[in-house]
Amino acid sequence: MMETTVRVRYAETDQMGVVYHANYLVWFEVGRVEFMRSLGLEYRRLEEDFGCLISVVEAQVRYKLPARYDDELTIRTGIQAVRGSILRMRYEVVRVGDGVLLATGETTHMVVGRDMKRRSLPEPYERAFRDVLEPAKPAA
Repeated sequence: MMETTVRVRYAETDQMGVVYHANYLVWFEVGRVEFMRSLGLEYRRLEEDFGCLISVVEAQVRYKLPARYDDELTIRTGIQAVRGSILRMRYEVVRVGDGVLLATGETTHMVVGRDMKRRSLPEPYERAFRDVLEPAKPAA
């Protein structure tokens, strides 16, 4: 899994000082973009050179413990499956200070063209993703 770090901003918390649930999906996106970048792939190139977009068609998050303002978090991102136009990514959110797992999640994506019709993932992207494919882990 590839790792990237974020720090919880005050604006990402609710009145209880806990990170608002939807922010985990934003961090998953940060993890996806950095994951692709770590493989030498750019989402921008996917759009500009191949005319492909990666649309989220399903998202799941399992919250274990709350993240709070100013926590430093590691977002671990990996790819579970790649087949034609479908990608499945997985994530772990870990607090850096104590290594505690705060949340896990998965997203499923469909590759589409600008016309929103299904397209196959371009070969260089599919190859790079297959090279780092990780087996699915049982839900924790």
